[in-house]
Formats: sequence, C-alpha cells, structure tokens
Amino acid sequence: KESQSPDTSTQRSVQQVSFTSLFRPRSEGDGGVSGGAGLNGALLCICLCSSGILITTIASKGELQNWPELLPKLCLLLDSEDYNTCEGAFGALQKICEDSAEILDSDMLDRPLNVMIPKFLQFFKHNSPKIRSHAIACVNQFIISRTQALMLHIDPFIENLFALSGDEEPEVRKNVCRALVMLLEVRLDRLLPHMHNIIEYMLQRTQDQDENVTLEACEFWLTLAEQPVCKEVLCGHLPKLIPVLVNGMKYSEIDIILLKGDVEEDEAIPDNEQDIRPRFHRSRTVAQQHEGGDSIEEEDDDEDDLDDDETISDWNLRKCSAAALDVLANVFRDDLLLHILPLLKELLFHPEWLIKESGILVLGAIAEGCMQGMIPYLPELIPHLVQCLSDKKALVRSITCWTLSRYAHWVVSQPPDIYLKPLMTELLKRILDSNKRVQEAACSAFATLEEEACTELVPYLSFILDTLVFAFSKYQHKNLLILYDAIGTLADSVGHHLNKPVIAQSNTQKYFVATVCTSGSCLPLYLEVRQSSFALLGDLTKACFQHVKPCIANFMPILGTNLNPELISVCNNATWAIGEISIQMGETITIGRLGYVCPQEVAPMLQQFIRPWCTSLRNIRDNEEKDSAFRGICTMITVNPGGVVQDFIFFCDAVASWMNPKDDLREMFYKILHGFKNQVGDENWIHFSDQFPLPLKERLAAFYGVQAREPTGLLAPSLFS
Repeated sequence: KESQSPDTSTQRSVQQVSFTSLFRPRSEGDGGVSGGAGLNGALLCICLCSSGILITTIASKGELQNWPELLPKLCLLLDSEDYNTCEGAFGALQKICEDSAEILDSDMLDRPLNVMIPKFLQFFKHNSPKIRSHAIACVNQFIISRTQALMLHIDPFIENLFALSGDEEPEVRKNVCRALVMLLEVRLDRLLPHMHNIIEYMLQRTQDQDENVTLEACEFWLTLAEQPVCKEVLCGHLPKLIPVLVNGMKYSEIDIILLKGDVEEDEAIPDNEQDIRPRFHRSRTVAQQHEGGDSIEEEDDDEDDLDDDETISDWNLRKCSAAALDVLANVFRDDLLLHILPLLKELLFHPEWLIKESGILVLGAIAEGCMQGMIPYLPELIPHLVQCLSDKKALVRSITCWTLSRYAHWVVSQPPDIYLKPLMTELLKRILDSNKRVQEAACSAFATLEEEACTELVPYLSFILDTLVFAFSKYQHKNLLILYDAIGTLADSVGHHLNKPVIAQSNTQKYFVATVCTSGSCLPLYLEVRQSSFALLGDLTKACFQHVKPCIANFMPILGTNLNPELISVCNNATWAIGEISIQMGETITIGRLGYVCPQEVAPMLQQFIRPWCTSLRNIRDNEEKDSAFRGICTMITVNPGGVVQDFIFFCDAVASWMNPKDDLREMFYKILHGFKNQVGDENWIHFSDQFPLPLKERLAAFYGVQAREPTGLLAPSLFS
C-alpha cells in the first residue's frame, strides 16, 4: 500500500527497500519459493529485468547519489555464478548507462566509471552472447562523450572489439559495428593503423544476414565520408563497396508491404490526419529573402526524401545506402563513375521493376557529386527517364520524378524543345496521377524545375495553370500542401509574366487565385494548410496583385486572426503575406501600414484583428516600422472607432509600450485615449481603468494625462460619439 502512496519520498523509500532486498543473499529462513539457487537466480533475473525501468527512472531523476549502494551492488552481481543473476544485473546497468551517462562521469558519484568500464571490458569474452552484448552496449554509451575512464582503456577496448568481429550473435555484431562507427568519429587516430581490416570487416557486415547489423554497418560509410582521410583509405575498396551500396538501395519485401507498393491508385482514399506534416513554403518565411541559392534545409529535404517513403521507418538500409552513395559521390566526384556506370547500364534498363527502380534512385543519388562526368550520358538518359514517368508501377514513377529534379539544372541549359518541354509535359501529367505518392513527387520535382527554368516556362503558363488548378479538385490535404509549394515557386519564378494579357484573358489566373485562397481559408483545423496558403498568398501578391486586390477585404480578417505568436510558422507567414500586400499598396510590411494606406478597406475588419495585433506589436521596440504601423492603426480607429471598443484595454497597453513616440504620433494617441474617456464618462472610465495594472495606469497618466478627472483645458474632441 505504501508503494502506492502519492508522496514521492515515500514511494522512493519503498522502491529502494524493494530493490535492495533483491540484492540480499537469501537465507534458509527467508521462506519463499524453494527449488535451489537456480530458481532463486531466475526469480532474481525476472525481478531485475522488470524493475530495471524503475531503477533507471530513479537514476535519471538524479537519485543515484541518494542510493549509493545501487551501482556497487549491481557490479557485484555481475560476478555471480548464476547466469540469470548476472544477466539481470547487466540489463539494469545498461539502462542506467543509457539514461544517466553524464552523471556517471561526474564527481557527484566519485566517478564510478573508473571501476565500471574495466569491469565491463572483462565481460567482452563471456561465454554468453547476451552478456557480451550487454557489455559492449554499456561501454558504447561513453564513446561520443570521450569519457576519460574509457579513453584510458581505449586500446584494450578496441582490441576486444576486434576479437568479437566474428561473433555468431547478431546483437553482438551490431554493437561492434556501432562502436566502430562512433570511434571513427572520436578516435580515428586509434583506428587508422587497422583501417584496411576495418573496412573489409564493414564490407562484410554491410551484407550481413541480419538487417539490424547491416544498417549499423552501413552507417560506417556515411561517417567515413566526413573524415579527411576518406579518399585515401577508401579508394582501393570502391570496386567492392559500390556494388554493396547499390544492392542495398532496392526496396525490401517489408518496405513494399509497408508502402502498399501493390496499390497503384489511391487518390480517392482520404488522408489520415497524422499524414499531414508541418511544411514550410520553399524558402518563403518572413525572415528569408526570395533571392539567393538553395538553402541547406532544401538540400536536406532532398536527402531525407531519397526514396520518398516517410510512411515506413525513419531510417532504413535503403535510405542509408542512398545517402552514403550521395556523400561518397561528393568525395570522389567523377572517379566514382568508373565503378558505377557499368552497374547503371544494367539496372536502368532491367525488365524487373524493383531493380530498375533502384537504378533510378542510384542515378539521382550521384547527381550532385558526379554531374560533370554524367553530362555526356544525359542526352540518352533524360529521355529514358521521361519515358519512365509513364511506368505502370507507381513507385517507379515517383522515384523518377525525384531523379529528374536532380538533373533539372542541366535540362534547362539545353534547347527547350528537346528536353524541357517533354519533361514539363510529362511531369504535369504526373501531377494529375491517380497515385498520391506520385502526385507528391511530381509536385516537388516540378517546383525544382520551376526554380531552375524561371522565365523559360512563360510560353507554357496557360498549360501549367490549367493543370495546377485542376489538381486542386483531385488532391487530399497532404498533397495540397505540396501543391501550394509548386504554385508559390511558379509565382516566384515567372513573376510579373503571370499578368500578361494572354494569361489573364482566359480567366484561368483569377480562378487559380480564388481556388488557392478558398482552399486555405476553408480548412481552419489544419495549421499546415494555413501556413502554406498564407505563404502562397504572399507569392501571388508579388506576382499578380491585380487579381489579389479585389479580395483584400476577405483576406485581411483571416490574416489578422492568425497573428498568434504561439503558432510561430502560421504567424510568420501571415505577417509576411500582410507585408507583401502592404508593399503592393504602397507601404511596408505590417497590417498597420496597410491600414495607413487604405484604411477605408481594412478598418471595417478592425474588431477581428485588433487584439492579436496589439499583443504582437507591444513587444516590438521603438523604430520606424512600429511608428508607421501605429499610425495605420490610429487611422483605422478614426475611421471605425467602434472596432476597438471591446479590446480598448489592449490598445492602451500597446500605446504604453512606446518609450518615446514622435510628437505627432503622441498627439494621435492622446486624441484617441481622451476621446474614449470623454465618451464613456468619468465614472465609467474609473471603473474601466481599475482593470489596468498599476504600471499601465501610471504610464498613461504620466505620458497622456489620462486620469480619473480631466485636468482643466485638456478636453479632447470625442471620436466615439
């Protein structure tokens, strides 16, 4: 009963008594289950395993120092002749090492690792594979942090790892691979003398029968590629390594099952809500410029989507192999082609779709690093890939979209009728594909093509707009976000060409803008949709404002109600869209400035956005932008004073945030404050101002003379009559 006490100190005491009682030798008088030491050991193992989570919970909450006998007792149990006792103690120790590595290497506990690390190393040669695995896993927790106790024993640690390289237990091999990958990062100096043998070993393990071992070993090539010695130590092994990585880039059977690779048409199946991920519009947030090169984030997105399979595990052999080939291509550049071109020739034209798909992924993975060397082959390969966009397998069509996007820069550098036009035509067809995965890949690829082609797309704008507008009627929520991205990139890329008469005459563009904005405002539950639609609205405002302008009265209340700093991405993009509208209207980037230049259009919506506007602007320091913003709000209040009445306290608070407003702006504040006070009367004003915090009362009184009774001669005309 005490163990269920709500008092945490009572719970902790009971737990410690329970756990330490496990460590006492059982006497004959203890009672309990009979059956000899073996059974008692088995029971102890069960208790240790089941209590391991509780032990590590206490440890992770900083309670190890209050339980000094725990670690010594667990280490003592490692020497038990009973296997179950030893294994149970090791299981608990591994959990503690995983969750409390930092405190174990501190003076707070008198640095127990000085004893524990040598103790763990003794068990690397234990006859039980599970014990060996526990021992390696415990030590591995202290590699990246370069724990001194481990660094003092680094050589025997590495020697023991080498001794276990041929272990028959997969879990042991996995932990050996994990250790070598981390050592490659922190103690390369100790591995260099053995690098040839280590590479040969990792080649074997990357082809291990156990998929967990294979994945751990594949990480080695990613880490090695980041080391300055990579080219020197690895060049002689490329003939063996490249085929291994390429082979790892095929979908496994379980991948295909999880991806529902046998489902070719799924556009009518609604998305699950969890499928809709937060997504920033391509390089379009408030703080970013639209000009400039690709960002690291965008490149990372490409790498993360190498196989477009976020529905399965976050990291698998296919992704790891593709990422490794990508980084190695950047290390070896065109030297890599000697080993990969013969493989590509076979893969890309293979009759089995699974192998052909992996070849297309290989071709995309090497694009960045081997571009110069690939140029002579692209006149043949690009048309072949364009044909693959019509493959009967959706997984082939989707990866082809991605690979073609990796070569978009070369495509747009060639005569457009030969490569750009056929590619664009087929990608637009895939945007309307009946498979959602292909839709997504095609939209993303088309956005990349837009960035590269820019005004080269102008002759095809009508066709492009017709396709994108039709896609709105086909797409589920998730792909709608990617469609926003493609549309926004188009607006960025062709700019004012969207306003050409040949485009506008067809009314496609007007319908296009209306569709986008309606889609964004009618899905209030999906923050990601709002985030993307606001960014897109800003892009369209820049590119074709003449079609956005008639809808401003509808847009502004939606944008204003989304100025919530707690939803930073939505707020940023809403603010940016407001800024782009303001710029087009003749002022800069705030809703206040928009109100300043067109108060008659915006003021009727004042009540819908004044509170979040005041809450946001009160935290900005005095500057010119804040000055113009407040002038706009004051102008709107003059036009529609009733719009601020319900939230006047927020306006007062925002006014008080000013340290030193300009004289004419101070006069605007004075007139509004006193106009409100005169309208409601002294008694109501006293009741209203009683809600103010004392600093706000004092500031309004000191700066604007807003007191309980008006000083003689300072009556202001009423705005609120």
